[in-house]
Amino acid sequence: MLDHVFPVLVIDKDAGVGYWRARAGRAEARVAELEAAAAALRADNAGLTARVAELAGQVATLQESVTTLSGLLFGSSSEKGGSPSRGNGRAGVDRPGGGAGKRGQRPGRPGHGRRDHAHLETEERIIDVEAAQRCCAQCGEPFEFLGTEDSEQVDWQVKITRIVWRRRRYRRRCACPGPRTACAPPAARPVPKGLFTAGFLARLAYEKHVLGRPVHRIVAALAADGFDVAPGTLCGALKQVAPLIAPWAEAIAAHGRQAGHVHAGETSWQVFEDIEDKDGHRWWLWVFLTDQTTVFVMDTSRSAEVAAGQLGIDREQSRLQAGRHLVISADFHKAYQSLARIDGVDPLWCFAHMRRYFLRAGAAHPEALGDWRDAWTERIAVLYRAHHALAATTPGTDAHERAQGRWQRAFADIDAHRILQASDAAKGLLHPAAAKVIATLTSEWDGLARHQELPQLPLDNNPAERALRTPVIGRKNFYGSGAEWAAHLAADVWTVTATAARHSIEPLGLLTGYLQECAHNGGTALAGADLDPFLPWTPQGRARRRPASDPGPGP
Repeated sequence: MLDHVFPVLVIDKDAGVGYWRARAGRAEARVAELEAAAAALRADNAGLTARVAELAGQVATLQESVTTLSGLLFGSSSEKGGSPSRGNGRAGVDRPGGGAGKRGQRPGRPGHGRRDHAHLETEERIIDVEAAQRCCAQCGEPFEFLGTEDSEQVDWQVKITRIVWRRRRYRRRCACPGPRTACAPPAARPVPKGLFTAGFLARLAYEKHVLGRPVHRIVAALAADGFDVAPGTLCGALKQVAPLIAPWAEAIAAHGRQAGHVHAGETSWQVFEDIEDKDGHRWWLWVFLTDQTTVFVMDTSRSAEVAAGQLGIDREQSRLQAGRHLVISADFHKAYQSLARIDGVDPLWCFAHMRRYFLRAGAAHPEALGDWRDAWTERIAVLYRAHHALAATTPGTDAHERAQGRWQRAFADIDAHRILQASDAAKGLLHPAAAKVIATLTSEWDGLARHQELPQLPLDNNPAERALRTPVIGRKNFYGSGAEWAAHLAADVWTVTATAARHSIEPLGLLTGYLQECAHNGGTALAGADLDPFLPWTPQGRARRRPASDPGPGP
């Protein structure tokens, strides 16, 4: 018999089903909520993964840019040394004896001997033996004169002269009709009523723009030689000279527009004057080299319009004048690419510029792309060596035929590797930085491959780069130009002096002679036939060239 009686559990069947159904519904809702949360997390995770990949790509790009910019700022120039796997010199070209070339006289090469200074103004000075030593110490008999032992020194003296012009006047003493007095004509001056002679103004322009000396340093140099002058006075003198130089530079530029081949380049320039419709002070200095001229153009723009204007190209016509053909050696800047689309204009892209792309990619990713970079720079070095070998042979000879074959094979090798690696890049088998360089090589290949048809022209645009060195030195020394007129004067002086140097004409003497003629022309610029003696390609201009035996000024 049980001591306790348990209550009977009575279950309402309908109520139990409803309860469990409610529990099941809540569970299903929770599962759906969790699944939605999981899906959202998966979506967020995918987004984060994509974002992480995107940021990683940006980091790699910025890292590559930092490496490239650091190399530009602190590294050695890619044009001065070969790749790590080679010891070759500039642009991969072999140097005698191998390795990077050193400055100065090459061992085993003939020298030019001592320079002859007999053309300098000469002052003879005598150094004599003391009187007591010109006779015998015992008997007193004087010694017999045998001649001299001669040596020479070169002295450097700057002499600043104040010229006082005294114009003589005369008065008539007779009673005959006519003017009562006569006076000598005024002295010829390049700038009417100006303080400075043609020689002073020529040297001022030469010091400022060719030697790159800031005006305040020129003032200091003049003060050291006894002439105290204000910087504003020298700036005013340069401003007065500008209208005299401009027509001369324009005549040189007009002659350059007739050339069939030109090297073109540009660099930034600061002009610290507010110009209407111009934001900031950044201008552009352009250079255009032909076989006879070096023309500089200062402009606010880096657009193709500037180059088209100097090269005589009408972009609206989309073609050159009938019968004219122009080859432009340049880098890949879009201004030159725009001109290359005009009928009659063929681009000749710079292999040294293309080589820098490989070097920079290899420098940014040395472990991944070091060997790849070295292989490509070696192919370009082979092309340079083939180019030099071809230029050293005489057409029609067996040596020329062999060099021609070597030249063709160098291009074929570069083209074959370009096509192969472009295919690998399309399949994702090439490093992104390398793929980017190969894409550039492919897009610009037509302009690079055109060198194959024109072996007589340089493989690179280094002549234009070298022409910009003088302005760049000036930019480092005085940062730019303080006014618009000064910027244009700088370009005009560089046009005149660089063109003169191309023809072995001393620029300072040429500037002096031109300003002297302007003085005799009433202080106005020369024009027409009067300008011919100062254009190096004319018979009168060629007479100013230094003889081939004259080495000219030293480095």
